[in-house]
Amino acid sequence: MELVTSLLKKNENKILLVVLDGLGDLPCKDGKTPLELANTPNLDKLVKESATGRHIPVEFGITPGSGPGHLGIFGYEPKKYTIGRGVLEALGVGLELKETDVAIRGNFATVEYKNGEVVVIDRRAGRIPTEENKKLIAYLSEHIKKIDDAEVILHSGMEHRFVVVFRFPYPVSEEVETINDTDPQVVGKSPLEPVGKGEFAEKVAKIAKKFVEKVAELLKDNKPANYALLRGFSVKPKMPTFEEKYGLKSACIATYPMYKGLASLVGMELIKFEGATIKDEIETLKKVWKDFDFVFLHIKKTDSYGEDGNYEAKVKIIEEFDSYLPELLSLKPAVLCITGDHSTPCKMKSHSWHPVPVLIKSPYVLGGLSERFTEREVIKGELGMFYAIHLMPMLLAHAGRLKKFGA
Repeated sequence: MELVTSLLKKNENKILLVVLDGLGDLPCKDGKTPLELANTPNLDKLVKESATGRHIPVEFGITPGSGPGHLGIFGYEPKKYTIGRGVLEALGVGLELKETDVAIRGNFATVEYKNGEVVVIDRRAGRIPTEENKKLIAYLSEHIKKIDDAEVILHSGMEHRFVVVFRFPYPVSEEVETINDTDPQVVGKSPLEPVGKGEFAEKVAKIAKKFVEKVAELLKDNKPANYALLRGFSVKPKMPTFEEKYGLKSACIATYPMYKGLASLVGMELIKFEGATIKDEIETLKKVWKDFDFVFLHIKKTDSYGEDGNYEAKVKIIEEFDSYLPELLSLKPAVLCITGDHSTPCKMKSHSWHPVPVLIKSPYVLGGLSERFTEREVIKGELGMFYAIHLMPMLLAHAGRLKKFGA
């Protein structure tokens, strides 16, 4: 990537990256994938004049989380930059992390006390409304301000999710990332005790244990949210910004905190807007399009329905996106890329290692090789199979933002 940075040049050509989260899939009805089942006249037209292929998010056979999946398509080596869920959630809700902070993702949960043991009944407390979450966080914030030498900072997320930051009076260590989640991942079992490797990690684990105990005491009479499960102990990593790497003034339009966190981590400006639909996101894009060189537009529900195993709903979301495609094209981006961060096959109800479809529209493509934007058709395209970290250099090249290498 140092080579790419050394070849950067400025111009007015804009790049639009649309990520349909969990886009790739496997046959789920009549031997067809959701992309193949969907009625997508606009994508069908666009794909015929675009470069197509598939990307490998990390390595062959490796199933990526959302963090590695997005870092790869942003051009950051996922194996080098491992980002904890706590950091992503904290940045996504707008918290500014310091080198003295440990960030942790929390879930409000429902537990019962049986024979002196805590047993998890619902890991997400029935997905309580966000407004209820905010009330609980306000209450806890009043009563838990400091544990040992760590200031405690709490912030609501969506539904059952929240963020807790332990802010110390000195820089923290990455060894906190050895601390295990307290979420047992299944109901009917007791929460796990946090344990870390290393002196500082052990200290943070003890603080986390005290925090959970305080929350349990404060919420003991509250239902359904009467407990807290902790995940993703992490610290903010040091990494170059998107503008430092690519010379692009960039923005993010997304609805979920995690994806906002990923974008914020690499220095993208987070665009605030009301609503959570594809229409809301595209209307926001229209308003800010002229102000940026690069915009990352994230659509979540393709992934959500894949994880639910709901192929019919995934088809409908793809069709809904297709209906708005002319509005994206009306902005006349110099380069339009449509892809996913990973595959989420409905039959697996989870992320997978399968390659992800990619489409690049610019004046400088061969095109004419794929008939539809589907897993089988994009294989025929000129891009072939490539690692996700090579996507950004291709987008820059198509935008005329890279100089010639060598004499």
